[in-house]
Parts: sequence; structure tokens; C-alpha cells
Amino acid sequence: MGLEGRETAGQPRVTLLPTPNGSGLSQEFESHWPEIPDRSPCVAGVIPVIYYSVLLGLGLPVSLLTAVALGRLATRTRKPSYYYLLALTASDIIIQVVIVFAGFLLQGALLARQVPQVVVRMANILEFAANHASVWIAILLTVDRYTALCHPLHHRAASSPGRTRRAIAAVLSAALLTGIPFYWWLDVWRDADSPSTLDEVLKWAHFLTVYFIPCGVFLVTNSAIIHRLRRRGQSGLQPQVGKSTAILLGITTLFTLLWAPRVFVMLYHMYVAPVHRDWRVHLALDVANMVAMLNTAVNFGLYCFVSKTFWVTVRQVIHDAYLPCTLAPQPEGMAAKPVMEPPGLPKGAEV
Repeated sequence: MGLEGRETAGQPRVTLLPTPNGSGLSQEFESHWPEIPDRSPCVAGVIPVIYYSVLLGLGLPVSLLTAVALGRLATRTRKPSYYYLLALTASDIIIQVVIVFAGFLLQGALLARQVPQVVVRMANILEFAANHASVWIAILLTVDRYTALCHPLHHRAASSPGRTRRAIAAVLSAALLTGIPFYWWLDVWRDADSPSTLDEVLKWAHFLTVYFIPCGVFLVTNSAIIHRLRRRGQSGLQPQVGKSTAILLGITTLFTLLWAPRVFVMLYHMYVAPVHRDWRVHLALDVANMVAMLNTAVNFGLYCFVSKTFWVTVRQVIHDAYLPCTLAPQPEGMAAKPVMEPPGLPKGAEV
């Protein structure tokens, strides 16, 4: 999503302009953009590159393992919550590939931002669409859990795998469409001291769609869920917190905490001190981006901690993947017996 902070200390003096800082088209789009004078130094050095490399190297395999396990659980149980978690994991995988790998590591560290601007703009659409999809699917999961706890009869009548898949497809389509306007996103490294109207509108649209509005939904629905559980406890019923509800509370809490630094640093950049003028804001944004991207890799640990069923399924997936590697190859001309022969049966008899 144009997550800023991709420059390293060895950035060349001339770079390509990712997007113009204005609402109108001009010939400057195809020209080189000179380096902004008095640019704040990148005091983080190579630490972000190392961090994102580790995050991608560990987070992507874990996310793929999570997706396989959730796919098995969704197929086996046909519960809407597993479909939502599977879609959420798929969105996180896209974020890791498009933003962490293609954005931070490939474009920022390896190519030093020497990338044609049309490629950067198209990548912006995918980055923002992936972020919108991840957050909005979490909203679907929140609404599903709220309906299941507060309106159980309606949830049983309306819930079905087909309806869940249609809701996910609608959210993914909406996420892709809402990512198109961010083709004209200008990252903070090219902001003027007074951002253009288009630039400010896009940044506020970003804040509202991926943080403030979703956090408002999370706050309202999670408060209603907790209030419902407390009422059950006061009425003498044991307020059991289901695993899906516990996972929901964990996902929304982690998202709110991990994304808060980035949003507030961006606001500080817009209205107090630009990133490219103050090394402290520069460093704060680097750290905030690293913390925000951690959100794509922590859900696996949460699922394993809360759900024994998920952990058992993960072990089965690993066992199934490891088993073919441990089978010794058969010599040519010899065929393995398809089944075992229990003791006591004549030689050659099979069950």
C-alpha cells in the first residue's frame, strides 16, 4: 500500500518519481525526480532489510501452513469462521508477497527504487487492495461472531458455506475496486511541505478504510460480545468463551495495537513535521512500518495457543508432507504390498 520507509542509506541521488504530488497529469510523470534537499538520514541502516527478510522467510511458510490447515478445517466442518480465517490468511500472504517482498525488499533494498513509475502505481493498487481485504474480512468475522452470540437463532438460519463464500467474494471484489484510486498515491518521501488536495484525500481515505472505521466496528461489536458474556455470568450461566470468539478478540486487539503507530506517525508527518525533514520522524515511520507488518505473521501463534483443534490439524499437515519423504524407494521390479498382513492369516491373504 505504498508503505513508506523503503529507502536505505545507499540511495542514489536521482530516483524515479513513484507518483506525482498533484491531481493533474503533466510531463513530469515520465521524468526523473531530483532528490529532495536536506533529506533526513536513514538512521535505521540495514536493520529494516534484515527484519523484513526474516519476517518473509519465517512468516510466508507459516502463513502457507496456516492456509492449508484452515482449508482442511473449513472443508471438514463447513463452519463460517474457518472460511473467514482462511480468507484472512490468504490476504496476509498477498501482503507478505506484494508489500514485504516486492515493495520493501525488491523495490526498496535491491533496486533502490529504480523502478518504472507505472509498475509502482500498479503495485500500489495490489498493496492497498490486499490491506483492505485483510481488514474487511476481519470485520466479517467480527459480525459473524456477534450474530452467533447475540442472535443465535438468526445465525443458525442464515449461516451457510455458500453465503459465507459469497460474502468473502464480495469483500475481495470491493477491496480490489477501492484499491484503484490509490494508483495516484504519493508516498511520504515525495510529499511537499504542503500536500496537494488529492494527496491529503487519499491519505485520509487510507486512514478511515483500514483503521478508524474498522477499529470502530471492532470496538462496538467486541464490547457487545463481552457484555453478553458478562450477562450470562450474572444470570448464573457459565460464560463460556468459544475458541472462535477468543481468536476474534485476539485478532482485532493485535491489529489495533500493531497498526496504531503507523497511523499516528503518518498523521504527525502530514500536520507537524515531514518525514524527509526530521530524522526522528523518519526513524519512527521505519519502526512503525515494521511493527504493522508483524501483524501478517502473528496469527499462527494465536491460533495454536487458543485452538487445540487447529494445532492438531497443523501437525497432521506437517506429518502428511513429511511422510512421503521418509518412504524408502522400492527397488526396480519389486512392488510394495498395498496393505499390511495381520498375524495369524495365511501368507498372501489381505484384509
